[in-house]
Amino acid sequence: MEQTQQVLLGTAQQRSMLGPEGLIARTVEERSADLRDVRRHLHRHPELSHQEHATTDFIAERLGTLGLTPQRMAHTGLYCDIPGNDPSLGLMALRADMDALGIPELSPVSFRSTVEGVSHACGHDVHMSAVLGAATALVRVADAGGLHRGVRLIFQPAEEMHPCGALELIGQNVLDGVDSILALHCDPGVDVGHVGLKTGPITSATDPVKIQVRGAGGHTSRPHLTQDLVYALSSIATQLPAALTRRMDPRSGVNLTWGSIHAGSAFNAIPSSGTLEGTLRCLDHDAWDQAEELLESVLADLVRPWGVEARVAHDRGVPPVSNSADSVEVLAAAVRGVLGRDNLDPTAQSLGGEDFAWYLEKVPGALARLGTRTPGGRTYDLHMGDLMIDERAIGIGASVLAAACVQRDLLPV
Repeated sequence: MEQTQQVLLGTAQQRSMLGPEGLIARTVEERSADLRDVRRHLHRHPELSHQEHATTDFIAERLGTLGLTPQRMAHTGLYCDIPGNDPSLGLMALRADMDALGIPELSPVSFRSTVEGVSHACGHDVHMSAVLGAATALVRVADAGGLHRGVRLIFQPAEEMHPCGALELIGQNVLDGVDSILALHCDPGVDVGHVGLKTGPITSATDPVKIQVRGAGGHTSRPHLTQDLVYALSSIATQLPAALTRRMDPRSGVNLTWGSIHAGSAFNAIPSSGTLEGTLRCLDHDAWDQAEELLESVLADLVRPWGVEARVAHDRGVPPVSNSADSVEVLAAAVRGVLGRDNLDPTAQSLGGEDFAWYLEKVPGALARLGTRTPGGRTYDLHMGDLMIDERAIGIGASVLAAACVQRDLLPV
């Protein structure tokens, strides 16, 4: 891990190598090649949402080699506890998502996906590897008597799906005994060696929206005798997003963007049905709560002049990830200790969605952005087949998560 490893070692040497932080730094450095190999194995063998069977088996085997006892969930995914020496402190959870995307791999790496049309284009392979690395270090700390609060490792399926894996696991009581939870997400817009944090909302609410429109079709020479469905669809596509921005507080960051529009198959025939599909995003939780009713009301007003029937299917996807101040401070202290004060970056709220938000509806916690860009290198994007990750981020993520778990004085209660 070259320069980043030297930062970790230098920080550890400034402290006592016999303390928990020193054990974490030493363990991550010793296991850095193994963690890289873990990530490359996961990258070669991606699995789609709810199909993470081999991934679950692999993670369970790796945890077993640490002397831990994984508990499998009903379908895919698992959790595993590392006991602390003070049960009264409860459990801090670390969450990693497991699923890949239906996106073909385009990167030139030697360990590219072996599954046609599927790849880890969102960095979930890095998330899993970092939590496994944190587990490796925390087991060593626990064996030395330095782990005061127990840690629950959660490997969650189906982050990329609706309904999502977080709700599935919460429904299976994965948060029982947990009073705070942390996670990392790869950020290819941030240099490796840096971590971004923000108190409060850090992502947006993200809801799939599908609108089905029906009307009397006919010949394009006689639109006055039809319900001109294509014209109505076009009006909805342009006017509905604009109307929402004028009916909701602009500070809520409401954004409705279409991904597909379908109607008809002939140039001279007005179809009788069509669909619009897209995503509704809200930066504000209160706006998210109001959006569904308002969406239906505005849509009804828009289509009335065209005489068509319009129905909206609004799937409540995920709320914003809202980081608690206490948990942000825990992660910030860990970043400062592992990487230094200058490597902790403020970060803006994004319009991306993350089902980690559902855990934070139950317990306080925080999501941090893990820098994965090689300094001076290209800025890649998530959900793109050519995504490239600077693998030094794995050890950094592992170190930060593990360090957050051993900060006894800063643990939120």
